[in-house]
Amino acid sequence: MTHLHLPARRFAALLGVALIVLAACQNADTLAPGPDATPPVASPPATTPATAATAAGLTAQQRLNLLATTISTARADTTDGLPYTYLHLQTWARASNTIVRTDVRRWRHDADGSGREIIRRAPDLRGVDHQPTRGDRQELSRAAPHSLQHGIGQLHPYLPGDIPADPRELARLLAPPALVDEPAYPRILTSGVVALATSQHLDPPQRATTLRVLAAVPHITYRGTTTDLSGRPGLAFQVVADGSTSTLVIHPATGELLAATEWINGGRRPGLHSYTLLLAHGRTRSTDEPTSPTTAAAVTHLR
Repeated sequence: MTHLHLPARRFAALLGVALIVLAACQNADTLAPGPDATPPVASPPATTPATAATAAGLTAQQRLNLLATTISTARADTTDGLPYTYLHLQTWARASNTIVRTDVRRWRHDADGSGREIIRRAPDLRGVDHQPTRGDRQELSRAAPHSLQHGIGQLHPYLPGDIPADPRELARLLAPPALVDEPAYPRILTSGVVALATSQHLDPPQRATTLRVLAAVPHITYRGTTTDLSGRPGLAFQVVADGSTSTLVIHPATGELLAATEWINGGRRPGLHSYTLLLAHGRTRSTDEPTSPTTAAAVTHLR
C-alpha cells in the first residue's frame, strides 16, 4: 500500500481548514434548526423592576431612578378617556390635639370639577401620639357613610393643567424654588409629591416623573422593604427634615404611592402629623360605586 506523505506545514493547514468547516456546519445547525428541532430555551430576564429596585448596595436615588425607568403599568392605566377620576383614601390627620380619622371615596369630573364624595368618619382620638392601627380601619368601615354632591368647579386636582414631564419643572410647581436652601424644603417637596398622588390618577409617565422628583429630594434615604397598614408590600423611602420624618411606601413595580406618613419629632407636641393610605385610584364612567359592573374595570384597587 502506498502511503501519502505530506509536509508537516501542509498537513496542519488542511487540518485547520477541516476544523473550520466542521465548526461552521455546527454553527449553522445551531442557528437554523430544522422543523423538528427542539427550540432553544429562552433565557429569563436578568432582572425585574421589583428585584432591581430592591437590589443590595443601591442608594435611594439610584433605586427611585431605576424604578422610574423600569416602571410597569397598573390596571387603571388602561382607562384613559373616562370622564371621572376616582380615589379611595383613608387618612389620619392632626387637628389641634386630636387625630381625625376619615375614609373618602371621591369621583371628580375632570372636565368641569364637579363630582361626588362618600365620607366615613371614625370618632376623633384625643392626643397626637398615635400610630394608626388595623382596628382604626375597622372602625372606619363601620362608620355611617355620608354622601356629598359637588357642583361645577368645587373639586380641584392638586395641580391645574397638565403635569410637566420634566422633573425639575414639576419640582418647581410642588415646592417654591425660593425655599430650596431652607431646612423645610425637603419636607415641603415630599409633601407635594404625596398631595399630587392622592389628588389625581397618575399614569406611568407621570408616576415616573414623580419618582425622579423624589430622587432629587435632599437627604432622602432608603429604609428597605415594608408593608403598609393594609398589608401591601412596598419600598420605604424616608426624609428627615425641619423637625419631622416623612416616610413613603412605593409599589416596587408600578411606582404607585401606597402610603405616606409624617411624624413630628420634637417641639411641644411630638407625634403623628398625618398618615394616608391610597387604597384605589383610576377613572370611571360615572359616580357609581367602582365595584359595580360598569366601573370595576376602570379602577386599580390597591387593597
